[in-house]
Amino acid sequence: MPLHLFIASIVSIPLTSRGFRRISLKMARDIDYQHPIKSIKSSGWLSCRNILWHLVFTGGIVNYMVKVCLNLAIVAMVIPRREKLNDLAECSNGPTPLNSTEYLHVSFNESSEMPHIEGKFNWSEHEQGLALGAFYWSYWTTQVPGGLLAQKYGTKLVFGGANFLGAAVGLLIPSAIKWNFNVFLFLRVLQGAILGVVTPSQNIMTAKWIPPDERSKFVSAYMGGSVGIAITYPLCAIIINKFNWEAAFYFVSGICILWYCFWVFLMFDSPQQHPRISKEELDYILSSTPASMAASTKRAIPWRSILTSRPMWVTIVAHWGATWGFYTLLAQSPTYFRFIHGWDLNSTGLIAGAPYILLMIFSYLLGWWCDWLQKSGKMTRTGVRKMAITMCTGVQAAFTVGLSLSGCQSGLAVFFMFMGRIVTGGIPAGTSANLVDLSPNFSSILLGICGLSANIVGAISPLIVGALTNDNQTIGQWRLVFLIAASNMMIGFIVFMVWGTADEQSWNFSPDEQQHEETVHLNEQDNQSIERIDEKGKMETRQLEC
Repeated sequence: MPLHLFIASIVSIPLTSRGFRRISLKMARDIDYQHPIKSIKSSGWLSCRNILWHLVFTGGIVNYMVKVCLNLAIVAMVIPRREKLNDLAECSNGPTPLNSTEYLHVSFNESSEMPHIEGKFNWSEHEQGLALGAFYWSYWTTQVPGGLLAQKYGTKLVFGGANFLGAAVGLLIPSAIKWNFNVFLFLRVLQGAILGVVTPSQNIMTAKWIPPDERSKFVSAYMGGSVGIAITYPLCAIIINKFNWEAAFYFVSGICILWYCFWVFLMFDSPQQHPRISKEELDYILSSTPASMAASTKRAIPWRSILTSRPMWVTIVAHWGATWGFYTLLAQSPTYFRFIHGWDLNSTGLIAGAPYILLMIFSYLLGWWCDWLQKSGKMTRTGVRKMAITMCTGVQAAFTVGLSLSGCQSGLAVFFMFMGRIVTGGIPAGTSANLVDLSPNFSSILLGICGLSANIVGAISPLIVGALTNDNQTIGQWRLVFLIAASNMMIGFIVFMVWGTADEQSWNFSPDEQQHEETVHLNEQDNQSIERIDEKGKMETRQLEC
């Protein structure tokens, strides 16, 4: 199957589910066809929720294209130093495209100095670590502000505007790299600060638009970044080989700016603001989402309750562990396969990117399964979240340990890397959805706090890798890198299994709403007690009759 048809089939998965088809058939009988432009079908291909899924999904794709382009481009930008060429391809037998002088287009001798090669740079592993980590130095600092901005100004402005500005900065990066290394680092830090607001801005939109029993499936759109990675690595490898590494930056930034044009026209912060939504879909959403969402933006944020909430901090620890593995291979897998296994740029790009397509499929299927388990009553919401978090922490840790022990067996290394990437698809239905469960009204703020702590990993991990592998690109050092990642995942797994919960927290409600919930809960308990008494009376009556 051609690649473009394969990707299209993946993107269309949410549109063809049985639930969407059933609702679309029902709505088709009720929609007023006299005004087809004024309203959008309540379900199916043209439902506003489905369009929103695709906007968020493609927004994640272009966001990660801008974010990770450097991870592959740096392999083509940097010149391996002469004294390390034998170490760089430790697992290769004989000359490879990496360790041969043909790759460098220059001849070396024992006394030669590092030559200047047009468009390439003599960066040490420490400098490469700075280049890869600079984005995350500021990325984590804007996580909480991102949630606050989305709470005040809406996801449309924050999510879309940040992607647009991040792409604009990306257009300047090639010139900055050639001009001055420090200016380049500054632009990456600036880009990280801008794009840091994107992820936490999503949850407030999800809480307003998506009914609770559809959220596990909808948040699979958050993993659009995984497809972005899968596309970016092999595509940038082709562009770099065809043109140069600068062209890769221009391409991904241009695609992101094009996406922004669709976002501005099609996205609205709430169902009530959408001018083309059908009455049926609007009524369905409003009847299914908590009534408190409509007034949540007017309420004071319960900071003390949020910051002292044990369920939130437990979720943060789990998210930290899951993202440590995610960020480690996201940034380092091209370098690992190039320098340890000696693969060429095209092979490195394909292998580093391919698992993220499977990750997206796994994420969607797991989200669908989690929704079904909840709706059918086969598993509690907390049980479903623990299952998903087990995938992205405990199972991912096991595969990462396998990767660390694979040595020079490239087949095993690829297998464990693939499987480790795929199971991180449990993050949306696990930690991300759990934050919405804990507090739909303040979910963007929770995700911002969670992202603030977890994305520190993105800044720390490249520095650790740079320190461990500086002038020492060996299997032993990379094994240590992977074991550090696995240990963080296991900590997150254990903490959430022991203390994790998906129960909605009392501070999510206003005082009046909280009193109402308590009254409803007491009434339910009274009804249950009455039912038990009635049942006991019936049993005694039957015994007397016997």
